Amino acid sequence: MGEDIFFESNQNIYSKSSDGFKKDRVIVKNGEGPINENEFNNLIKSEVSNFVNQSFDNVVVLVGAGASVTDNKFELDDNGIGKTGVTVAKIADEILKELQDEEYILNNDKNPEKQEVLEVFKLEEISKKSQYYFDEKDETGNTVSTNEILKDEQTLKSEFNLETLLSNLFAYKKFVDKVNKNKVENTIDAILDIIKKATSYDYDENIFNHRGFLNVISKLGKPENKINIVTTNYDTLLEDAAESMKATVFDGFSFSQTPQFDSTMFDWNLVKKVSSIKTQEIIFKQKVFNLLKIHGSLTWERSQSGSNISRKRKGSVKLPVMVFPSSDKYAKSYEEPYFDLFTKFQELLKTPNTLFITTGFSFSDNHISKMILSAIKTNDSLASLITDFTIDSEQPNENWKELVKAMHDHYQIAFLKATMNDNLVDYLGAKPDEN
Repeated sequence: MGEDIFFESNQNIYSKSSDGFKKDRVIVKNGEGPINENEFNNLIKSEVSNFVNQSFDNVVVLVGAGASVTDNKFELDDNGIGKTGVTVAKIADEILKELQDEEYILNNDKNPEKQEVLEVFKLEEISKKSQYYFDEKDETGNTVSTNEILKDEQTLKSEFNLETLLSNLFAYKKFVDKVNKNKVENTIDAILDIIKKATSYDYDENIFNHRGFLNVISKLGKPENKINIVTTNYDTLLEDAAESMKATVFDGFSFSQTPQFDSTMFDWNLVKKVSSIKTQEIIFKQKVFNLLKIHGSLTWERSQSGSNISRKRKGSVKLPVMVFPSSDKYAKSYEEPYFDLFTKFQELLKTPNTLFITTGFSFSDNHISKMILSAIKTNDSLASLITDFTIDSEQPNENWKELVKAMHDHYQIAFLKATMNDNLVDYLGAKPDEN
């Protein structure tokens, strides 16, 4: 029976199999026999503690889509908004279902009683019209190209990629004939609206662990240096969790009645002077975070002139500034505000003596992954803790393979099997002897 890896670095590997708990492929024992699960977890906590507590000058955390996922069930509230985060694959399943009747009800955010019924294409129809093809294995094991996205009438094939389909649609709508133009645009609007609803959930401390996570990582850095959080998510879980613990967030917007985007805000800090007998001492405010939302946010809106971007209350924004999942997002990353945010992210990864932690990020996004891999190989003082719900996939993507190779080449990389809403906070914050 195969082993399930829980922690791996270029020094040690901790795993579990039917034989028991292992370190470096050997059963770990104490004086009375094989160790139990609690003792095994404490060994991993000790490894994580040694890795993250090295007096780093700079701490950067990348929060991906998986950090918002709990049970991966697409459950909606009374307003049709998702209750928790789900994977992109689960959103694709919802899109398939919503477009099946060739009609989609689009609600008006400012006037909930006003609804618009859009005539749309079924997902399988719009896929074929936009000439979306992908590779799959046939019965003989050979790779073939196909545009049949359905495994059966209600199920998408595992090879279906929503990101690639959206890229096709954005290109296709520029050249579509007049007969189908309106219906194609309606279909795209419907898909984007479903994505928006699927990511508009509110923070609930009984469901999400974001507050505990912020508390834990706030203790990893030095008082004079803010913790830097970079996220690909549109949701407001991090901001809401920070507000619930009275933390301060610099999100690149001015401290004004109508906050405007200003990337120089990341360079500021909060201090106060404390008088002593002979001099004045400067004290830095605790629990202050930089938050870089590199794919935009549900609360950002561009002005009609396009000259500035404002942050508004969630639900009041008609057309959020968001990079939707498509290959076009790479081109959009060179637009404002994304360019400033990506540049800042890159600068942070190049900073000497930096601890970098990822959670919920699968490294399937090439644009971000290549940036991280480059930093790992050029910044000798960058230590990277890569966490995910599994760290030993049978079919890892190419970027993940590069990470593993870099670890074996003795770059400072460790892998931890943990998720934001399960056990990550426990591993990062608990003392090795706890419990």
